Amino acid sequence: MTAAPDRMDPTPSTSPSAAERIGRYRWTICALLFFATTINYMDRQVLGILAPTLQRDLHWNEVEYGAIVSWFTFAYALGYLGVGRLMDRIGTRKGFSVSIIIWSLAAMGHALARGVASFSVARFALGLGESGNFPGALKTVAEWFPVRERSLATGIFNAGSNVGAIVAPLVVPWIALTWGWQWAFIAVGALGFLWLAAWLLIYRQPGEHPRITQRELDYIRDGMGAPEPIRTTPWQRLLPHRQMWAFALGKFMTDPVWWFYLFWLPKFLDAKFGVKLSSLALPLVAIYLMADVGSVFGGWLSGAFIKRGWSVNKGRKITMLIAALVIVPTMLAPMASRLWVAVVIVGVAASAHQWWSANIFTLPSDMFPRQAVGTVVGIGGFAGAIGGVLFQRMTGAMLQANGDNYTPVFMICAFAYVAALLVIHLLAPKLKPVVLPEVPVA
Repeated sequence: MTAAPDRMDPTPSTSPSAAERIGRYRWTICALLFFATTINYMDRQVLGILAPTLQRDLHWNEVEYGAIVSWFTFAYALGYLGVGRLMDRIGTRKGFSVSIIIWSLAAMGHALARGVASFSVARFALGLGESGNFPGALKTVAEWFPVRERSLATGIFNAGSNVGAIVAPLVVPWIALTWGWQWAFIAVGALGFLWLAAWLLIYRQPGEHPRITQRELDYIRDGMGAPEPIRTTPWQRLLPHRQMWAFALGKFMTDPVWWFYLFWLPKFLDAKFGVKLSSLALPLVAIYLMADVGSVFGGWLSGAFIKRGWSVNKGRKITMLIAALVIVPTMLAPMASRLWVAVVIVGVAASAHQWWSANIFTLPSDMFPRQAVGTVVGIGGFAGAIGGVLFQRMTGAMLQANGDNYTPVFMICAFAYVAALLVIHLLAPKLKPVVLPEVPVA
């Protein structure tokens, strides 16, 4: 018997006609992840945009501001410890819903805060809820995309972080200057409930979704085997593996840089160039537009290398090496004599960070079976957030002691990625897949 004429080629063409034959509903799911990440970053960015204004009005010093933003990151770290396992146990549909409800309520709750203690409580609750976004999104990508498309899908949804960082400075100053800073927190926080309605309406597992074609389902499962029952992987089964530590230490060393961009860039631009709230939008939009390009390009580049016949190990690491080297000149930003020179330097570094991020986020699905991806991402996210807590406290102390001298901070940012890639390569020289013992069905 001859093969059916509609049988899928295991390496299908990327032409529009081939995409139409396979089906493209998985990209609708990717779009949902993109918008969730956009809202996630808008919510966390509001405080950073308003920080110079709030700091002057509420009389915070640098150490107090560092403490406030570190409470967000500390809660983010704690959330990551459990949220990956939650996603593995109850599934992404329920897990994502719980996460966005918590973070949206917390974001709106900032409007009730009046001092360091109350802002710290609001930031803690926001961090706890927002910790579910990336484990949920990455687990969804692992469920909905074949290996060859995961880095691109990750790069696309991760670009939402930059879009959120672009939209926030466009709308937050206007809302704050028109109606007061409290309404900026309320309006942005409420967006999460609009996304929640769309998520509950649209999202299902690929094998259960009425809108997905059999061709697309086969394409997704190509090389992945049959669908697995939902399982959880105990941490003690993961901790002995060098691959897990490669991911976790890579996140520990580089995530703090992105936290610095989110929470301190408006303060840096204010301190160095006198950029106030009404003029903040254009520099931040320029920086995060550049970052957006880097996120998608970095995800595409490693996938392109792999499609050319490179190993996953070589494709991912060469892509990450290029990004790490591009970031090194960020140490020159505090020495810039003009605003837009500093903006370009930081924008290139932010672009390369997102390029890096799209690939490091793909490493767990490269090295671990699907039932462990959420837990591994959770451990790595915890490590990255703890690094962020330490870096934020250190940044506040350095600036308080050195009178707003940002040069030491940017020096650390410049070389973090080269050092992190060296650690990743030493611990996982071939990105060898981990074989885990069977665990009971949840």
